[in-house]
Amino acid sequence: MTEIKSTQAIPASGPSRPITTAADVALKLLQPMQGLLAAGESAEAEVISIKEALQTFQMTLRLTLNNGRQATVEAGSPKAAAPGAAMLVTAVSDTRLLATLQPGNRQPQSSIDLDQLPVGTVIQGKVTASQQIQQAGQTVFKAVISLLNSPLVGQKLNIESAVPLAPGSLITARVQGDQSLAFMPLSGRLDQLVLGQQLTAQSNRQGSIEGLLGALTSSATLPEQLRGAAERLLGLVPDMQQLGDAKTLAQALARSGVFLEGSLLSGQTGNLTADMKAALLRLVAQLPGLPGGPLTTAQAGATLGQALPAFARNALGALGQPNARQLAQSFPLPSRLSLDADGEADLEMLLKLAAAAVSRLQTHQLSSLAQTQTSPDGTQVTTWQIEVPMRDQHDIVPLQVKLQREEESQHNRKEKPETLWKVELAFDVAPLGPLQVQAQLAHGSLSSQIWAENSGTANLISAELDHLRQRLVTAGLNVGELACRQGMPPQGPRTALDQRFVDETA
Repeated sequence: MTEIKSTQAIPASGPSRPITTAADVALKLLQPMQGLLAAGESAEAEVISIKEALQTFQMTLRLTLNNGRQATVEAGSPKAAAPGAAMLVTAVSDTRLLATLQPGNRQPQSSIDLDQLPVGTVIQGKVTASQQIQQAGQTVFKAVISLLNSPLVGQKLNIESAVPLAPGSLITARVQGDQSLAFMPLSGRLDQLVLGQQLTAQSNRQGSIEGLLGALTSSATLPEQLRGAAERLLGLVPDMQQLGDAKTLAQALARSGVFLEGSLLSGQTGNLTADMKAALLRLVAQLPGLPGGPLTTAQAGATLGQALPAFARNALGALGQPNARQLAQSFPLPSRLSLDADGEADLEMLLKLAAAAVSRLQTHQLSSLAQTQTSPDGTQVTTWQIEVPMRDQHDIVPLQVKLQREEESQHNRKEKPETLWKVELAFDVAPLGPLQVQAQLAHGSLSSQIWAENSGTANLISAELDHLRQRLVTAGLNVGELACRQGMPPQGPRTALDQRFVDETA
């Protein structure tokens, strides 16, 4: 990252003093204004750039006329002015102006207000003025940016950089603790754009894995080479009762498939046979391609985006649909079963179901990345969104899990670091019906809300909350509020940095 530091107003390079008071300064235009301002008329002006030329300083000014129209003029001045300086100019003639500096609160700021822009805040700005100077034998680029976000939107900031910043260019930077900004490279912003596009595309293609698992269970005539891959995949599905054991649950989450690429990058390949995504990819590789014949590795990858039912491609609409990414990041991810036909699925349908299941896994992975971010106050949020299929007697139902860790920035830490854990669970098992659990853990204190769509289930859980509280206390936890409500958690646009589920200070 490139460091860009706040700087004081740029002084004159020659013997002439800079414009520092409200005294009028005579400016001579290099070209006539051609009717922009009549004699006696005034306009606001901003210094875009300045350079020294012989006995004068040549400035480029952006004028904002009373009707809102903007125009650029060049003028000579006996005194220097800092890039970004705000002036009030009055026309004396078609070639002469009188310029007066605007009050100090209209001028670019030379320091960062860390109360309004805490360390870690990401700011976006537009370069409105720039200057190249020689300083201590080195070339320094000084510029002014107009803030486009944050509580200081519209205000301007003096910065200096080791690289040129062209007027009109857009920058994104993070506030550092030493009155400096760290550029966020364009590649990082493009990565976010690509991530959003991929998330939407995978969500369009995805289908629930229980559809595939059910089809494999009911298929009695699978080819020999396919039967082995199907049995290995089905063997990874735990019984619901087994997930009551903490160790078994931890293993199921680790083998869910969302950590496959991380394991490969770190060289941890010993447990790939027990990874759900790896098993899905092996199954896809064994299935015949749509035209006929076994899939090569490249064909298997291409099939993931091509051999899907029409409804799975079109369910969320086109890629450009405004809320498509929000829907892809929703929790829980809605169930989508793509097998409509009765009877045994043929190999082509199994291929489509397997490709859709891989896309669903990748939707969870991309959603986790999209929700991993740093808040304006520097709080780092890391998200893991996971789905584990489990056996409930003769049915296979999904358990969806969302884990979030919020860590305060160093700047915000007063006595000791605070780490907040949030957990969300979603599952639908008979006869309880759909359930969602939201819990948070901070400083050893646990609070939770449970949502049940069936009124009977809500009443049953409410009656058991005291027993749940006692078991949590026995486990060594301080327990705050425990509540059960009928219905569903509030829906709508949320970020990974939304308010706590239970506000114990209210």
